[in-house]
Amino acid sequence: MFTFAEALHQRLLVFDGPMGTELYRHHIFTNRCFDELNLTEPNLIEQILTDYREAGADVLTTNTFGANRHTLEKYGIADRLAEINKAGAQIARKIAMSGSHAPGGGSSENSLFVAGSIGPIPSGTYSEPELETMILEQVDALWDSGKGVDVILFETQPSRKAMERAARTMTQRPKIPFVLSCTVVSDTESASGEPIARLLAPIPDNFAQPIAFGMNCGAGPEGLLQAAEEAVKITHLPLIVQPNAGIPKEFEGRRIYYSSPEYVATYAMRLANLGVAAIGGCCGMTPEHIREIAKMVKPLDKGRSAKIILHAAQPEVKEQPETPFQDRSRLSWKLARRDWVTTVELVPPRGYDLTEIVEKSRKLYRHGIDAINIPDGPRASSRISPLVVAQQILREANIEPILHFCCRDRNLIGMQADLLGCAAFGIRNLLFVTGDPPKLGGYPDATGVFDTDSIGMSAVQRRLNRGIDLGGLALPPTQAVIGVGLDPTSLDRKRELDRFRKKIDAGAEFAITQPVFDPNALLSFLEAIGDCPIPVIAGIWPLTSYRNAEFMQNEVPGVIVPDETMNRMQAVSKYSKEDQLAVGVEIAREMIAAVRGRVCGVQVSAPFGRTEIALAVLE
Repeated sequence: MFTFAEALHQRLLVFDGPMGTELYRHHIFTNRCFDELNLTEPNLIEQILTDYREAGADVLTTNTFGANRHTLEKYGIADRLAEINKAGAQIARKIAMSGSHAPGGGSSENSLFVAGSIGPIPSGTYSEPELETMILEQVDALWDSGKGVDVILFETQPSRKAMERAARTMTQRPKIPFVLSCTVVSDTESASGEPIARLLAPIPDNFAQPIAFGMNCGAGPEGLLQAAEEAVKITHLPLIVQPNAGIPKEFEGRRIYYSSPEYVATYAMRLANLGVAAIGGCCGMTPEHIREIAKMVKPLDKGRSAKIILHAAQPEVKEQPETPFQDRSRLSWKLARRDWVTTVELVPPRGYDLTEIVEKSRKLYRHGIDAINIPDGPRASSRISPLVVAQQILREANIEPILHFCCRDRNLIGMQADLLGCAAFGIRNLLFVTGDPPKLGGYPDATGVFDTDSIGMSAVQRRLNRGIDLGGLALPPTQAVIGVGLDPTSLDRKRELDRFRKKIDAGAEFAITQPVFDPNALLSFLEAIGDCPIPVIAGIWPLTSYRNAEFMQNEVPGVIVPDETMNRMQAVSKYSKEDQLAVGVEIAREMIAAVRGRVCGVQVSAPFGRTEIALAVLE
């Protein structure tokens, strides 16, 4: 049974979107008190929350943002404050429970939670004791002796002072969990010019402590992404990010948000990659935005949180000795000696004619390349089986493949079957990757399986190398060389280092990095690892144009192109494609030169299948 605070640490949660702009979309105009609708039009509030629930939200927020005494007095209904807040909590709880989820904080992993919304209160005309009283009126009505909401959400707080006021007030209700969420408007600062470091600094010890920090509203997905990049470096508390749909534009008297659900969802994925605890929406977002966010981040989170339980070997089954690492393949022989290796990545075709990719592999073999990297459904694309491609290249081009093995598309039974197929075909070099969520590709309604992740598959393959299958049964030992991915530019370095060490413990024997454009980032990461027990191959992507650099920066998960590189590519963007490519190749060569003494080789991508670009980098 998870409480809300526990759930923040267990999985990535999806919050709902705004209530105010949704009410406006339902033709409720701003001259009405939105909070009073809990009493006068509860069916409408129920419908909006139901839409968010059906879109995939894990957390529903009460319609009580402005249900404080200051605001309600303007409408002459301050005497109904407790009634309005309790009704808001009851409506949200009803919808949370009616979605086949458990009440009261979650009796299962999939339970919906209810957050009690408390917005900012103008402080100019009130004393601090009066403000604290106003806050407690809402808190008590929403909490209602633990029968109301699961957490109090102080959202859209305009300043550090307002956040500390809320925390100080909550010392009077020490058993009630709460979140402090501030607004960042531009340049990662509050409206009053306070930086993120000030806004999210630790709350004083003599105040009640929030279970999480949050950032909501602000200057749209891009603005809050920049703020989140700063925030994850500052706070150790879980971070909840709820951007608005950007700055609305005036069009024929209407204020319209132009951020599409798909656009917002791409930023949600980047936020997920930062390691935030929850993602939702604020002003201008709709249930469709939340639906796309949920489609994007939930499969990704499933892959990250997937675990695998290897059954103990049957009593009569004995572990077999593994084939020595250096004897499993030509690649492993070179890696064991720490010889320099060169590999080139070729993406499988969308059709089934393998003539071209085999001929390219032959060409690369003639130029002395050690292996061909074969991605498995990169960016959730649907292509011919990479296992078939690897087998054909090995047989007809006489060059070893490094087969990427993605955990997204098959369950454990199917994955073990393919691993045994690799053994039958003599495909020894395997690179285990968790995989991009299906929403990234051209098949957004496909489901991600994610029975396990790259850590789990490394453990499975190591057992197969020792002659034991998933169920603990005996089979002839396989001779796979176990590789894993590595992201040295991850902003959540602690998590990436921790996962890398777990991959090694699970059986990883070499690693290939994401495309790296900043040699200092890679060198710094390797320094943080210390005495790395397995060889590392650096991923190199030669940029073909400034447009290609923008694509890598904005659309490819886990890739960061530094400003210096972007500026170099932009400086030649007015010239020919050949001139832009020449600079991209030059940058790639500089990368290799900078890291050569610290890695065991490189994987160079062949953009658009152009092997001559990869060879130009290597030669």
